[in-house]
Amino acid sequence: MSDDGPRIQIDDDWKAQAQAEKEKLASQANASTPASASPSPAGAAGGSTGPTGAPRELPPASFDTLMQTLASQALLYMGAMPDAQGRAYVSLEMARHQIDLLGVLEEKCKGNLSDDETKQLASTLYELRSAYVSVSQMVRDQALGKTDPAGAV
Repeated sequence: MSDDGPRIQIDDDWKAQAQAEKEKLASQANASTPASASPSPAGAAGGSTGPTGAPRELPPASFDTLMQTLASQALLYMGAMPDAQGRAYVSLEMARHQIDLLGVLEEKCKGNLSDDETKQLASTLYELRSAYVSVSQMVRDQALGKTDPAGAV
């Protein structure tokens, strides 16, 4: 066994579900953004460029974008998004922190969101909390030797 600590293998179904949720959030954000609220060009002050050096447009600053950012970070820390080398990174403490931040957002925005925003936030929190419980269970089982590193039970 290596000194890298416990390894966790996230099954492909969970990854696919997380990716589908991310795409759903992105499509809902695009659908709810008015045409007049297009992001400023990346060439403007402080803009960034993509891998080819071409200007990259930033998403609009909106509630949906904030929610997606926090949800994406939670998924990243639960191993749903592999790094450039294809490795999943799991930090349950950081995942929990991102989910808790969304919970704070839900509490502090209560009564100030549209019905759609309220439902989307509640749905996102439910999905992230469910995924967190699943990943936590896998990590615990692996630490107790109930699963092999490949994820087989």
